[in-house]
Amino acid sequence: MRYHAAPASSADGKAAKGDHLNYEFMGKAQVTAPGFEAEELRGFSRTVAEIEWLLVILVMLYQVVQGRTDESNAQIYFGLIVYSGFVISFRYFNIYRTESRWKLAIETWVMIVFITWIIYNTGRLDSPLTNLYLLTIITSALTLGKLVTLLEMALIAACYIFVGYSTTNDSLFWVTNAGNFMTLLAPMLLVAYITTMLSADIRTALTRIKIISETDELTGIYNVRAFTSLADRAHKQSIRYGHVYSIIMIDSDNLKAVNDTYGHEAGNRLLKLTVTCVQQGLRETDVFARYGGDEFVVLLPQTKADGAFEVAERIRKSIAGMPLDAHGKDVATTVSIGVASYPVNGAELAVIMNRADQALYSSKKHGRNRCSVSGDPET
Repeated sequence: MRYHAAPASSADGKAAKGDHLNYEFMGKAQVTAPGFEAEELRGFSRTVAEIEWLLVILVMLYQVVQGRTDESNAQIYFGLIVYSGFVISFRYFNIYRTESRWKLAIETWVMIVFITWIIYNTGRLDSPLTNLYLLTIITSALTLGKLVTLLEMALIAACYIFVGYSTTNDSLFWVTNAGNFMTLLAPMLLVAYITTMLSADIRTALTRIKIISETDELTGIYNVRAFTSLADRAHKQSIRYGHVYSIIMIDSDNLKAVNDTYGHEAGNRLLKLTVTCVQQGLRETDVFARYGGDEFVVLLPQTKADGAFEVAERIRKSIAGMPLDAHGKDVATTVSIGVASYPVNGAELAVIMNRADQALYSSKKHGRNRCSVSGDPET
Protein backbone atom coordinates (compact mmCIF):
# COMPACT_ATOMS: atom_id res chain seq x y z
CA MET A 1 0.00 0.00 0.00
CA ARG A 2 1.45 3.35 -1.04
CA TYR A 3 0.96 5.43 2.09
CA HIS A 4 3.52 7.94 3.16
CA ALA A 5 2.65 8.60 6.77
CA ALA A 6 3.49 11.66 8.79
CA PRO A 7 2.25 13.02 12.08
CA ALA A 8 -1.38 13.81 11.54
CA SER A 9 -2.72 17.27 12.21
CA SER A 10 -4.57 17.65 15.46
CA ALA A 11 -7.32 19.56 13.67
CA ASP A 12 -10.39 17.43 13.37
CA GLY A 13 -12.15 18.05 10.07
CA LYS A 14 -15.00 15.92 8.83
CA ALA A 15 -13.95 13.19 6.45
CA ALA A 16 -17.30 11.65 5.81
CA LYS A 17 -17.73 10.25 2.36
CA GLY A 18 -20.84 12.29 1.84
CA ASP A 19 -18.81 15.48 2.19
CA HIS A 20 -17.17 14.86 -1.17
CA LEU A 21 -18.62 15.88 -4.48
CA ASN A 22 -20.60 13.55 -6.66
CA TYR A 23 -18.82 13.20 -10.00
CA GLU A 24 -21.48 11.37 -11.96
CA PHE A 25 -22.07 14.50 -14.01
CA MET A 26 -18.49 14.53 -15.30
CA GLY A 27 -18.26 14.41 -19.05
CA LYS A 28 -21.79 15.75 -19.56
CA ALA A 29 -21.19 19.47 -19.25
CA GLN A 30 -20.72 21.64 -22.27
CA VAL A 31 -17.19 22.63 -23.16
CA THR A 32 -16.65 26.25 -22.25
CA ALA A 33 -13.02 26.65 -21.30
CA PRO A 34 -11.26 24.81 -24.16
CA GLY A 35 -11.83 25.71 -27.76
CA PHE A 36 -13.21 29.14 -27.01
CA GLU A 37 -11.25 30.73 -29.85
CA ALA A 38 -12.27 27.98 -32.26
CA GLU A 39 -15.92 28.36 -31.29
CA GLU A 40 -15.68 32.11 -31.78
CA LEU A 41 -14.18 31.61 -35.24
CA ARG A 42 -16.95 29.16 -36.17
CA GLY A 43 -19.50 31.77 -35.14
CA PHE A 44 -17.74 34.43 -37.20
CA SER A 45 -17.55 32.05 -40.14
CA ARG A 46 -21.30 31.44 -40.06
CA THR A 47 -21.90 35.20 -39.98
CA VAL A 48 -19.58 35.79 -42.93
CA ALA A 49 -21.36 33.07 -44.91
CA GLU A 50 -24.70 34.76 -44.33
CA ILE A 51 -23.27 38.12 -45.39
CA GLU A 52 -21.80 36.57 -48.55
CA TRP A 53 -25.15 35.16 -49.60
CA LEU A 54 -26.89 38.38 -48.61
CA LEU A 55 -24.54 40.20 -50.96
CA VAL A 56 -25.41 37.83 -53.80
CA ILE A 57 -29.15 38.23 -53.13
CA LEU A 58 -28.93 42.04 -53.07
CA VAL A 59 -27.17 42.14 -56.43
CA MET A 60 -29.69 39.73 -57.94
CA LEU A 61 -32.59 41.83 -56.59
CA TYR A 62 -31.01 44.91 -58.13
CA GLN A 63 -30.85 43.14 -61.47
CA VAL A 64 -34.49 42.07 -61.26
CA VAL A 65 -35.73 45.50 -60.21
CA GLN A 66 -33.68 47.35 -62.82
CA GLY A 67 -34.56 44.90 -65.58
CA ARG A 68 -31.42 45.84 -67.47
CA THR A 69 -30.72 44.37 -70.89
CA ASP A 70 -27.53 46.22 -71.91
CA GLU A 71 -24.14 44.59 -72.41
CA SER A 72 -23.10 45.13 -68.78
CA ASN A 73 -25.92 42.81 -67.74
CA ALA A 74 -23.89 39.78 -68.86
CA GLN A 75 -20.85 41.05 -66.94
CA ILE A 76 -22.90 41.30 -63.75
CA TYR A 77 -24.25 37.77 -64.07
CA PHE A 78 -20.76 36.55 -64.87
CA GLY A 79 -19.53 38.14 -61.64
CA LEU A 80 -22.41 36.59 -59.70
CA ILE A 81 -21.60 33.12 -61.05
CA VAL A 82 -17.88 33.40 -60.32
CA TYR A 83 -18.41 34.80 -56.83
CA SER A 84 -21.08 32.22 -55.95
CA GLY A 85 -18.75 29.51 -57.20
CA PHE A 86 -15.98 30.84 -54.98
CA VAL A 87 -18.23 30.87 -51.91
CA ILE A 88 -19.49 27.34 -52.55
CA SER A 89 -16.07 25.85 -53.25
CA PHE A 90 -14.21 27.77 -50.55
CA ARG A 91 -16.76 27.16 -47.85
CA TYR A 92 -18.73 24.00 -48.62
CA PHE A 93 -16.09 21.88 -50.34
CA ASN A 94 -13.58 22.57 -47.55
CA ILE A 95 -10.83 23.97 -49.75
CA TYR A 96 -9.69 25.81 -46.63
CA ARG A 97 -10.47 23.27 -43.93
CA THR A 98 -9.32 25.04 -40.77
CA GLU A 99 -11.31 27.99 -39.51
CA SER A 100 -8.98 30.96 -39.02
CA ARG A 101 -8.89 34.71 -39.27
CA TRP A 102 -6.83 34.34 -42.44
CA LYS A 103 -9.72 32.49 -44.03
CA LEU A 104 -12.13 35.25 -43.04
CA ALA A 105 -9.72 37.88 -44.38
CA ILE A 106 -9.47 36.12 -47.74
CA GLU A 107 -13.26 36.00 -47.97
CA THR A 108 -13.59 39.71 -47.25
CA TRP A 109 -10.93 40.56 -49.84
CA VAL A 110 -12.74 38.55 -52.48
CA MET A 111 -15.95 40.26 -51.39
CA ILE A 112 -14.34 43.64 -52.08
CA VAL A 113 -13.23 42.52 -55.53
CA PHE A 114 -16.75 41.27 -56.32
CA ILE A 115 -18.38 44.50 -55.15
CA THR A 116 -15.90 46.53 -57.21
CA TRP A 117 -16.77 44.45 -60.28
CA ILE A 118 -20.48 45.04 -59.72
CA ILE A 119 -20.02 48.78 -59.16
CA TYR A 120 -17.86 49.05 -62.25
CA ASN A 121 -20.66 47.54 -64.34
CA THR A 122 -23.58 49.40 -62.72
CA GLY A 123 -22.62 53.05 -63.12
CA ARG A 124 -19.23 53.18 -61.43
CA LEU A 125 -19.20 55.87 -58.73
CA ASP A 126 -22.78 56.74 -59.60
CA SER A 127 -23.85 53.15 -58.91
CA PRO A 128 -26.54 52.78 -56.25
CA LEU A 129 -24.62 49.72 -55.00
CA THR A 130 -21.54 51.55 -53.70
CA ASN A 131 -22.85 51.15 -50.14
CA LEU A 132 -22.33 47.41 -50.45
CA TYR A 133 -18.77 48.09 -49.30
CA LEU A 134 -20.28 48.71 -45.87
CA LEU A 135 -21.02 44.98 -45.58
CA THR A 136 -17.33 44.22 -45.98
CA ILE A 137 -16.27 46.94 -43.57
CA ILE A 138 -18.67 45.80 -40.85
CA THR A 139 -17.65 42.16 -41.36
CA SER A 140 -13.97 43.02 -41.05
CA ALA A 141 -14.47 45.31 -38.05
CA LEU A 142 -16.41 42.66 -36.14
CA THR A 143 -14.17 39.70 -36.93
CA LEU A 144 -10.68 40.83 -37.92
CA GLY A 145 -9.85 43.85 -35.77
CA LYS A 146 -8.62 47.38 -36.37
CA LEU A 147 -5.46 46.74 -38.39
CA VAL A 148 -7.07 44.48 -40.98
CA THR A 149 -10.08 46.80 -41.21
CA LEU A 150 -7.73 49.72 -41.87
CA LEU A 151 -5.99 47.75 -44.62
CA GLU A 152 -9.34 46.87 -46.15
CA MET A 153 -10.38 50.52 -46.07
CA ALA A 154 -7.20 51.30 -48.01
CA LEU A 155 -8.10 48.58 -50.50
CA ILE A 156 -11.62 49.99 -50.88
CA ALA A 157 -10.16 53.49 -51.41
CA ALA A 158 -7.91 52.09 -54.14
CA CYS A 159 -10.95 50.45 -55.74
CA TYR A 160 -12.78 53.79 -55.61
CA ILE A 161 -9.84 55.48 -57.32
CA PHE A 162 -9.74 52.77 -59.97
CA VAL A 163 -13.47 52.97 -60.66
CA GLY A 164 -13.52 56.78 -60.60
CA TYR A 165 -10.37 57.22 -62.67
CA SER A 166 -11.82 54.99 -65.37
CA THR A 167 -14.59 57.57 -65.94
CA THR A 168 -12.55 60.77 -66.13
CA ASN A 169 -9.73 62.30 -68.15
CA ASP A 170 -8.26 64.01 -65.11
CA SER A 171 -5.09 62.93 -63.34
CA LEU A 172 -4.97 59.72 -61.30
CA PHE A 173 -6.31 61.47 -58.22
CA TRP A 174 -8.86 63.48 -60.24
CA VAL A 175 -8.53 66.55 -58.04
CA THR A 176 -11.76 68.05 -59.31
CA ASN A 177 -13.64 65.05 -57.88
CA ALA A 178 -11.66 64.81 -54.65
CA GLY A 179 -14.55 66.26 -52.68
CA ASN A 180 -16.95 63.65 -53.96
CA PHE A 181 -14.34 60.97 -53.33
CA MET A 182 -13.96 61.95 -49.67
CA THR A 183 -17.73 62.31 -49.29
CA LEU A 184 -18.13 58.71 -50.40
CA LEU A 185 -15.37 57.38 -48.14
CA ALA A 186 -16.14 59.41 -44.99
CA PRO A 187 -19.26 57.43 -43.95
CA MET A 188 -17.35 54.17 -44.43
CA LEU A 189 -14.45 55.41 -42.31
CA LEU A 190 -16.93 56.40 -39.60
CA VAL A 191 -18.68 53.02 -39.72
CA ALA A 192 -15.32 51.23 -39.60
CA TYR A 193 -14.17 53.25 -36.58
CA ILE A 194 -17.39 52.90 -34.59
CA THR A 195 -17.76 49.17 -35.36
CA THR A 196 -14.17 48.32 -34.41
CA MET A 197 -14.52 50.24 -31.15
CA LEU A 198 -17.78 48.50 -30.29
CA SER A 199 -16.29 45.14 -31.25
CA ALA A 200 -13.27 45.74 -28.99
CA ASP A 201 -15.53 46.68 -26.07
CA ILE A 202 -17.70 43.61 -26.61
CA ARG A 203 -14.68 41.30 -26.77
CA THR A 204 -13.24 42.79 -23.60
CA ALA A 205 -16.53 42.24 -21.80
CA LEU A 206 -16.81 38.67 -23.13
CA THR A 207 -13.24 37.93 -22.05
CA ARG A 208 -13.99 39.12 -18.53
CA ILE A 209 -17.18 37.07 -18.42
CA LYS A 210 -15.27 34.04 -19.67
CA ILE A 211 -12.58 34.46 -17.02
CA ILE A 212 -15.17 34.89 -14.28
CA SER A 213 -17.13 31.85 -15.44
CA GLU A 214 -14.04 29.62 -15.57
CA THR A 215 -12.03 30.61 -12.51
CA ASP A 216 -12.42 30.40 -8.78
CA GLU A 217 -12.78 33.92 -7.42
CA LEU A 218 -10.68 33.37 -4.31
CA THR A 219 -7.72 31.39 -5.66
CA GLY A 220 -7.70 32.35 -9.35
CA ILE A 221 -7.42 28.75 -10.55
CA TYR A 222 -10.00 26.83 -12.60
CA ASN A 223 -13.42 26.19 -11.10
CA VAL A 224 -15.56 23.06 -11.35
CA ARG A 225 -17.15 24.04 -14.64
CA ALA A 226 -13.89 24.72 -16.44
CA PHE A 227 -12.22 21.60 -15.05
CA THR A 228 -15.13 19.44 -16.13
CA SER A 229 -14.80 20.67 -19.68
CA LEU A 230 -11.03 20.27 -19.80
CA ALA A 231 -11.09 16.85 -18.18
CA ASP A 232 -13.80 15.66 -20.55
CA ARG A 233 -11.71 16.72 -23.53
CA ALA A 234 -8.56 15.10 -22.11
CA HIS A 235 -10.48 11.87 -21.50
CA LYS A 236 -11.76 11.76 -25.08
CA GLN A 237 -8.25 12.38 -26.42
CA SER A 238 -6.89 9.61 -24.21
CA ILE A 239 -9.46 7.20 -25.62
CA ARG A 240 -8.70 8.24 -29.18
CA TYR A 241 -4.90 8.09 -28.96
CA GLY A 242 -4.48 5.43 -26.28
CA HIS A 243 -2.94 7.78 -23.73
CA VAL A 244 -3.04 7.43 -19.96
CA TYR A 245 -3.85 10.13 -17.45
CA SER A 246 -4.20 10.43 -13.69
CA ILE A 247 -6.45 12.35 -11.34
CA ILE A 248 -5.25 13.67 -7.97
CA MET A 249 -7.80 14.72 -5.36
CA ILE A 250 -6.49 16.98 -2.59
CA ASP A 251 -8.32 17.90 0.60
CA SER A 252 -7.13 20.26 3.33
CA ASP A 253 -6.97 18.51 6.68
CA ASN A 254 -7.41 21.54 8.90
CA LEU A 255 -9.32 24.25 7.04
CA LYS A 256 -12.33 23.93 9.37
CA ALA A 257 -10.13 24.19 12.43
CA VAL A 258 -8.34 27.27 11.05
CA ASN A 259 -11.66 28.91 10.21
CA ASP A 260 -13.05 28.19 13.69
CA THR A 261 -9.94 29.26 15.56
CA TYR A 262 -8.48 32.11 13.52
CA GLY A 263 -11.36 33.25 11.32
CA HIS A 264 -12.27 32.94 7.68
CA GLU A 265 -9.60 35.40 6.57
CA ALA A 266 -6.96 32.97 7.83
CA GLY A 267 -8.86 30.11 6.18
CA ASN A 268 -8.78 31.96 2.86
CA ARG A 269 -5.03 32.46 3.21
CA LEU A 270 -4.68 28.75 3.93
CA LEU A 271 -6.47 27.93 0.67
CA LYS A 272 -4.22 30.33 -1.25
CA LEU A 273 -1.15 28.84 0.40
CA THR A 274 -2.32 25.37 -0.62
CA VAL A 275 -2.80 26.52 -4.20
CA THR A 276 0.69 28.02 -4.31
CA CYS A 277 2.29 24.83 -3.03
CA VAL A 278 0.37 22.65 -5.48
CA GLN A 279 1.18 24.86 -8.47
CA GLN A 280 4.90 24.65 -7.71
CA GLY A 281 4.78 20.90 -8.21
CA LEU A 282 2.86 20.84 -11.51
CA ARG A 283 3.74 21.08 -15.19
CA GLU A 284 2.24 23.64 -17.55
CA THR A 285 0.19 20.89 -19.18
CA ASP A 286 -1.43 19.83 -15.89
CA VAL A 287 -4.90 21.12 -15.04
CA PHE A 288 -5.51 22.37 -11.50
CA ALA A 289 -8.92 23.38 -10.13
CA ARG A 290 -10.81 24.06 -6.93
CA TYR A 291 -13.68 21.62 -6.52
CA GLY A 292 -15.26 22.71 -3.30
CA GLY A 293 -14.63 24.45 -0.01
CA ASP A 294 -11.37 22.71 0.89
CA GLU A 295 -11.06 20.27 -1.99
CA PHE A 296 -8.87 20.55 -5.10
CA VAL A 297 -8.34 18.34 -8.13
CA VAL A 298 -5.46 17.93 -10.55
CA LEU A 299 -5.48 16.29 -13.99
CA LEU A 300 -2.10 14.90 -15.04
CA PRO A 301 -2.11 14.10 -18.80
CA GLN A 302 -0.02 11.14 -19.97
CA THR A 303 0.89 10.21 -16.41
CA LYS A 304 0.63 6.73 -14.90
CA ALA A 305 -0.25 5.99 -11.29
CA ASP A 306 3.38 5.77 -10.13
CA GLY A 307 4.21 9.16 -11.60
CA ALA A 308 1.03 10.67 -10.18
CA PHE A 309 1.88 9.30 -6.74
CA GLU A 310 5.29 10.97 -6.88
CA VAL A 311 3.65 14.28 -7.78
CA ALA A 312 1.14 13.82 -4.96
CA GLU A 313 3.93 13.15 -2.47
CA ARG A 314 5.81 16.27 -3.52
CA ILE A 315 2.64 18.30 -3.05
CA ARG A 316 1.94 16.75 0.35
CA LYS A 317 5.48 17.39 1.61
CA SER A 318 5.50 20.94 0.24
CA ILE A 319 2.29 21.84 2.06
CA ALA A 320 3.36 20.09 5.29
CA GLY A 321 6.59 22.12 5.25
CA MET A 322 4.81 25.44 4.78
CA PRO A 323 3.02 26.43 8.01
CA LEU A 324 0.39 29.14 7.95
CA ASP A 325 1.08 32.40 9.75
CA ALA A 326 -2.12 33.06 11.71
CA HIS A 327 -2.11 35.95 14.16
CA GLY A 328 1.66 35.62 14.59
CA LYS A 329 1.55 31.86 15.17
CA ASP A 330 2.78 29.13 12.81
CA VAL A 331 -0.12 26.77 12.23
CA ALA A 332 0.70 23.33 10.84
CA THR A 333 -1.04 22.64 7.53
CA THR A 334 -1.47 19.24 5.92
CA VAL A 335 -3.50 17.67 3.14
CA SER A 336 -4.83 14.23 2.35
CA ILE A 337 -4.53 13.05 -1.25
CA GLY A 338 -6.11 10.37 -3.42
CA VAL A 339 -4.82 9.17 -6.80
CA ALA A 340 -6.54 7.25 -9.61
CA SER A 341 -5.51 6.60 -13.21
CA TYR A 342 -7.01 5.83 -16.60
CA PRO A 343 -7.43 3.12 -17.78
CA VAL A 344 -6.18 1.11 -14.78
CA ASN A 345 -8.91 2.31 -12.43
CA GLY A 346 -11.76 2.65 -14.91
CA ALA A 347 -12.81 3.35 -18.48
CA GLU A 348 -14.93 6.43 -17.79
CA LEU A 349 -13.93 9.82 -16.43
CA ALA A 350 -16.68 9.70 -13.79
CA VAL A 351 -15.31 6.38 -12.56
CA ILE A 352 -11.74 7.70 -12.35
CA MET A 353 -12.95 10.72 -10.40
CA ASN A 354 -14.87 8.55 -7.95
CA ARG A 355 -11.89 6.21 -7.50
CA ALA A 356 -9.63 9.18 -6.71
CA ASP A 357 -12.28 10.42 -4.31
CA GLN A 358 -12.38 7.03 -2.60
CA ALA A 359 -8.58 7.03 -2.32
CA LEU A 360 -8.75 10.47 -0.75
CA TYR A 361 -11.32 9.22 1.75
CA SER A 362 -8.96 6.35 2.57
CA SER A 363 -6.18 8.85 3.33
CA LYS A 364 -8.54 10.69 5.66
CA LYS A 365 -9.62 7.47 7.30
CA HIS A 366 -6.08 6.29 7.96
CA GLY A 367 -4.87 9.38 9.77
CA ARG A 368 -4.64 12.24 7.23
CA ASN A 369 -1.49 13.86 5.82
CA ARG A 370 -0.87 11.00 3.44
CA CYS A 371 -1.38 9.86 -0.15
CA SER A 372 -3.38 6.83 -1.28
CA VAL A 373 -3.56 5.23 -4.72
CA SER A 374 -6.78 3.63 -5.91
CA GLY A 375 -6.47 -0.13 -6.21
CA ASP A 376 -4.01 -0.63 -3.39
CA PRO A 377 -5.24 -3.22 -0.85
CA GLU A 378 -6.29 -0.84 1.90
CA THR A 379 -7.79 1.82 -0.37
